[in-house]
Amino acid sequence: MKKFQLGEFEEIVLLTVGVLYGEAYGVAIKGEIETRLKRKVSVGALQSALRRMEKKGFLISELGETTSERGGKRKRYFKITALGKKAMDYNIETRLELRNLIPDIAFDFKLC
Repeated sequence: MKKFQLGEFEEIVLLTVGVLYGEAYGVAIKGEIETRLKRKVSVGALQSALRRMEKKGFLISELGETTSERGGKRKRYFKITALGKKAMDYNIETRLELRNLIPDIAFDFKLC
C-alpha cells in the first residue's frame, strides 16, 4: 500500500492539520508542532511537506481573506482530504499492528 505511506514528519503535519481544523495555515501548524512536540520546525521543511502532501492528494488548500496585519497577504489554509484520512488511518493501524506483534519478553529489561 505504498500510496498511503507517510514519513514521520508528514504524519505529524497531517495530524496537526486535523487538530487545527479551520485554522491550519503555515505559521499555526509550525507553532502547534513546536509547542506540542517540543520540536523545532523549519518553514522550508513544513512548506515542502505541505506541498508534497497536497500533490499526493492528502491535503487541499485554499486562500483566506487579505488582512492589513499581513500587508494584504492571504493565508493558505489546509484541510485533510478523504485520501489523506485513509493514509493517516493506514499509518496508525500499521504502527499499532507492529506494536501488538512485539512479544512481552522483548520488554523484559531485566534480561538486558
